[in-house]
Amino acid sequence: MDEMFLMNNVWIIVCFALVLLMQGGFILLEAGSTRMKNAGHIAGKTIFTVGIASLVFWAVGYGFIYGEGNLFIGMSDFFYGDFESTVDGLAGSVDFIFQLAFAAIALTIAFGGFAERAKLSVYILFAIAFSAFIYPVVAHWIWGDGWLAGLGKQDFAGSTVVHLTGAMAALAATIILKPRIGKFNSDGTSNNLAGHNQVYTALGVLILWVGWFGFNGGSTLGVDGAFFGYVALTTQLAAAAGAIAAMFIVSAMTGRNDIPTMLNGALAGLVAITASTAFVAPWAAVIIGVIAGLIVHFSMVFFDKAKIDDPIFALSVHGVAGIWGTLSTGFFATPDLAAMNGGLPGLFYGGGLTQLGVQFTGVAVSGLYAFAVAFIILKVLDKVLGGLRVSEEEELVGLDMSEHGSYGYPENMEKAADSVKKHGA
Repeated sequence: MDEMFLMNNVWIIVCFALVLLMQGGFILLEAGSTRMKNAGHIAGKTIFTVGIASLVFWAVGYGFIYGEGNLFIGMSDFFYGDFESTVDGLAGSVDFIFQLAFAAIALTIAFGGFAERAKLSVYILFAIAFSAFIYPVVAHWIWGDGWLAGLGKQDFAGSTVVHLTGAMAALAATIILKPRIGKFNSDGTSNNLAGHNQVYTALGVLILWVGWFGFNGGSTLGVDGAFFGYVALTTQLAAAAGAIAAMFIVSAMTGRNDIPTMLNGALAGLVAITASTAFVAPWAAVIIGVIAGLIVHFSMVFFDKAKIDDPIFALSVHGVAGIWGTLSTGFFATPDLAAMNGGLPGLFYGGGLTQLGVQFTGVAVSGLYAFAVAFIILKVLDKVLGGLRVSEEEELVGLDMSEHGSYGYPENMEKAADSVKKHGA
């Protein structure tokens, strides 16, 4: 067996493990960004929804993306079990397991819009629907020889396929579920329902940052030519620039060196460079990260003023930054890298508006599809389940207790309850 073939497969399995580890980053990020009474629920639902996503992807998701079909959907390779084939120079099973990890990440992003108020049954049923009918369709259009791929859509590792798709599903959920109790006042002003652990949030971001080198670097699908090193370089520069830009802008606008905004700036830089990491020069990666860090702050402010309650900031970090990252190749893609990785050079390299137009089309159509289908699915579940949201009493008690019967921090919560009984407040 060819040595390079073996090395490529080992590399992609390592990258799969890194992308799977990103789920741990999401657990800490989401739990730390929300209140203590929901921490166990957030951690637990992440694990079982990754399980659901894995089984659905095996049954139908992979086939809908990469199976033989038409420009809109694949129609073969269901219940995948081919151990003899090769795909893009990889063993078929290795390619399958790597792609599965991306589907699970998109689902986790979507669930950011459900945080602290959705029933557990909604997570279960929506996980099945999203993993079968939303993510695979968009992925087929762009990565599975679909119609957007035919137009030359550039999305190296998934700013649109993974991040925007998940964010638009999250937007549908936030609209239907409505804000958490106490988030907005009658005069339209908002209250900061602060997360309970900024250290968890920061550690979650760092784990995600490390995992991103599997996310982007693994999308090279091999070690040939060591191009994954270049992808790692542009990824690191964009993330760093995003964190710094977000810290500067929030300090300038509010007078506070807000930690959550800085953390979201790093993530926004990572999300934005995900589409363009293999298409742009290092200096452009810095600019892409800076702009992502700036727009994530203004986006967070916008959604808050629009009374859209997004506890994990999925809409700003994965949605708005995902749109910018996808469009950025239409500006910054170099002729050499575009030729090597598909598509045309960007506007700033004499490519005109052609590639930018393709990128815009991909963003608009993919985002609209993900939102519309998620909205319809959630409306149906709303009727079937008699509501998507837990009762007011259950929300106030916390989903740890109301949905699972125990707190993520049982000792701390029992002490808090005893204090309330003793002091009456």
